[in-house]
Amino acid sequence: MHVQVITDPFGRLLWASAALPGSSHDLTAAREHGIIAVVRDCEI
Repeated sequence: MHVQVITDPFGRLLWASAALPGSSHDLTAAREHGIIAVVRDCEI
């Protein structure tokens, strides 16, 4: 199982993805969940 999370600087959970198969690559999962677009749009 592969789950991605976003936390604030204090480690508090802000968002958790739906689970993907464990064989999913991190970057593929981030793209599928829209994380890459959000990071790019927010200039993080």
